[in-house]
Amino acid sequence: MILEELLSYVQLDDTDRTRLVALHAKLVPHMPAIAERFYEAVWASPGAAAMLSGVDQIQRLRVSLIDWMSSGLLGPYDVAFNEKRSRIGRRHVQIGLAQHYMFTAINVVRTAYADRIAALHPPDEALLVIRSVDKLFDIELALMLRHYQLDSEEKLVARERRIQADRIAALQTMTAGLAHEVRNPLNAAKLQLELLERRLRRQGDDPKILEPVALAHHEIGRLTELLNEFLAFAGPPALHAGEHDAVAIVRHVLELERPLADRCHTTLALVATSDPAIALIDPGKLHQVVQNLVRNGLEASPGGTVTLTVGVAEGSLSLQVRDDGRGMTPEVRARIYEPFFSTKESGTGMGMSIVHNFVAMHGGEIAIRTGPQGTAIEVAIPRR
Repeated sequence: MILEELLSYVQLDDTDRTRLVALHAKLVPHMPAIAERFYEAVWASPGAAAMLSGVDQIQRLRVSLIDWMSSGLLGPYDVAFNEKRSRIGRRHVQIGLAQHYMFTAINVVRTAYADRIAALHPPDEALLVIRSVDKLFDIELALMLRHYQLDSEEKLVARERRIQADRIAALQTMTAGLAHEVRNPLNAAKLQLELLERRLRRQGDDPKILEPVALAHHEIGRLTELLNEFLAFAGPPALHAGEHDAVAIVRHVLELERPLADRCHTTLALVATSDPAIALIDPGKLHQVVQNLVRNGLEASPGGTVTLTVGVAEGSLSLQVRDDGRGMTPEVRARIYEPFFSTKESGTGMGMSIVHNFVAMHGGEIAIRTGPQGTAIEVAIPRR
């Protein structure tokens, strides 16, 4: 816990705690005056005063400040103490109080304490008490400022997500328009090619004539598959979730991908920790998620092994695809979900974007662990 770390770091020991408890008994009569001094300083600062709504609020805050001073001196410095300070920090973040006011506020109370300590104790003893108070206030500040750091990190993550969402939305609009424009002439070309092939076969089965037609068929099929990927990214159909066995879906995908595994000389293995693994899922979308992850694994580890592990744990469907390839570089890892980004010459860069979209539609999460020994991609989807 962060509080335990802080207590150890500033070395607030039993002697300090004894001094603080003794100080509390002496300061209690002076705490209302310290609170008054505190809010006089607040009113004198336009930026801090702007956070206050009036006299009634100050009266309530004065009571809270006195309680804060008492609980700080008396302790105990436990979970309840940490939660109380955390609430103060969160509240300051919520009302938009700039963090530099926390330093100035603590300094007002620190100075008021020092003045009273100097008046109540001999010089040598006063110095020791002030040192104990300084340790306490350092802990108070650290706990409150921690929430500014957490809030800043959350805002940064949210900003990055908004930027990514805006970028994906723009790409989806462009991709949808392009894909629909290409689909009609592609279908027409495919139809005309089929008519041509029939005429050629009626005239004979000359391989020299039919091979180019077969090649054109293959390329049109590849373009159609690419087009379907674009459309799946640009406008994924609505989620049609039902009770389905994830293990059965994964087994079906593995059977479809075994020819590719054979061509890559890669072993494809399944570890099912529970059979069946029933969850509320869209079977078509889960099929596509697994298929994309398996193909990536096969292409990343030719001659190696790709292992799928499926099971249920703590209310979630768990799916892991692990390969023993060379792993991802930090640059690739950072861009893994970026549409149209691919490390393969013939790759579309859509696979992981589609995986991310479909997992998100299920309310799930993806975790990636990668290194020189390979990559493991873990998908967790709520079963309900």
